[in-house]
Amino acid sequence: MQTRYYKEYSPALGREMECKVYGHAGRPLLFVPCQDGRFFSFEDYHMSDTLAPWIESGRIMVTAIDTIDLETWSDKNSDPYHRIRRHEAWMNYIFHEVAPFMQALSRESGCEDTGIIAFGCSLGATHAANLYFRRPDIFTGMMALSGIYSASYGFGGYMDGVVYENSPVDYMANLPEDHHYIPMFNSQRAVICVGLGPWEIPDTTFQLKHILERKGIHTWVDVWGHDCEHDWPWWHKQVPYFMPWLLGE
Repeated sequence: MQTRYYKEYSPALGREMECKVYGHAGRPLLFVPCQDGRFFSFEDYHMSDTLAPWIESGRIMVTAIDTIDLETWSDKNSDPYHRIRRHEAWMNYIFHEVAPFMQALSRESGCEDTGIIAFGCSLGATHAANLYFRRPDIFTGMMALSGIYSASYGFGGYMDGVVYENSPVDYMANLPEDHHYIPMFNSQRAVICVGLGPWEIPDTTFQLKHILERKGIHTWVDVWGHDCEHDWPWWHKQVPYFMPWLLGE
């Protein structure tokens, strides 16, 4: 498996950021680590092995990035006003720096479909869904496993416009019925999955499922059983289950 490591200064964040790219060709897939995670979580937790059949065959090219959750969603003793704005800077880093970088690599490899699949587990799923629902023009696919889709997880009862823009159950509930994003969602493939077993928190998944159904958005929301835990062994089972469908195989 071809890998490449990058460390570049991010204007959006005002600091150097690291990432690693896996694969020689294919549709771009962004891996967002779990809470407080680093880019090397993709290998450390063996998700690179799980996705190896699609990476090595040139069907996807994965970019694993760093979170800054320790400064934002996890730093609950600090001022939420500043924390959410730091998080929004990270979102802009992804939209305006990471995404064009990923798409350029895929185009250079000869891939015609450079729509990015956003993928994450746990809080990584929260971020992946937020990226997809906010910018379906950039993120044309999504796989969110065991996420929580309300910003209250990181910001409690604090709410302002920036928190709202990062809370899918809030802004999707108010998406106008004639919004131009709805046909975009319905022309793309995206899946949200949660289990009912230990450590899973499915409430906001159900909430988001009802919102999507009410809006006529056909995102696949799949609920697994009471044996399905909030942990890597289950995510390793879910990924090969959903990937063929996401890629239209």
